[in-house]
Amino acid sequence: MAWLEITINTAHSSVDEIAATLTANGFSDLLIEDQDQFEDFLEQNRAYWDYIDEQLQQQLQGLSRIKLYLEDTDTAGLDRLTALTASLSLPMNVETMAETNWEESWKENYTAVEVGDRLVVLPYWLSGEDHPGRLPVILDPGLTFGTGAHPSTQMVMRAMETYVKPGSCCLDLGSGSGILSIAALRLGAQSAIGVDIDPKAEDIARENADYNQFSAPAFTALTGNVTTDRPLMDNLAARHYDVVLVNIVADVIIGLAPVLPSFMNEDSVLICSGILDTRLADVTAALTQAGLTVLETFQQEDWRCVTAKRSAL
Repeated sequence: MAWLEITINTAHSSVDEIAATLTANGFSDLLIEDQDQFEDFLEQNRAYWDYIDEQLQQQLQGLSRIKLYLEDTDTAGLDRLTALTASLSLPMNVETMAETNWEESWKENYTAVEVGDRLVVLPYWLSGEDHPGRLPVILDPGLTFGTGAHPSTQMVMRAMETYVKPGSCCLDLGSGSGILSIAALRLGAQSAIGVDIDPKAEDIARENADYNQFSAPAFTALTGNVTTDRPLMDNLAARHYDVVLVNIVADVIIGLAPVLPSFMNEDSVLICSGILDTRLADVTAALTQAGLTVLETFQQEDWRCVTAKRSAL
């Protein structure tokens, strides 16, 4: 099936009104590309990331437009849309897109990712691939953060090859897709608990664990915020973990720092990543203030990963 990509250029002040008009006239599934809305969203959610793709920002520079898609055979729909945009004095551009299988084509962007010396991350449709000497971490990469392609995740996984031992108990805070919990179990951990503030992540992590044939009690997925949910905090802190994993962003790690020692004993290791080089000093200062001693710092591109232990009393 071939599709028409229709682009309607407008001003930022009108984009919401025009989108509402299109929806009211039966045109749904709109894609809005608006620089001001994008930057407002970033500002309101600044705590959740330190890094934004500069290329994406450049692509949105000065843009305010709406895109929608029609089947190339939908001549009636195209005629209605042409008349509607003409009545609103809006320019409309129509391009025919090459026929493709959209449901499958996105998979072309994902391939096996070998990480460290022992692990390989595989999209579930490539789970039959043979990677001799490597332990498979099988995921549905289209569901949530954590595909193994990002430097921050790769650094954690390489550190895990050193610190996760057979029989280890692991806690994964900000677990996302569950990739680190699954990697820990592949490396011989006895158990892994993944915690994320997004309830969708709990289901997705459990789904990905199923791809790897892990389930409770080996793998447990939970939803909550350990800094504000006291019952969750107490439940998790009732035991100590050999390895604590935190792969988020600097500000979240800094916020978590005071509670991290609650999950650790004198032999536990913390591995935290998602830290831009410009925020490394802030993170290490927060960890030190919380009573942790930094052991090692790893780097890949602009990202840093830190390992730490509880400071001696």
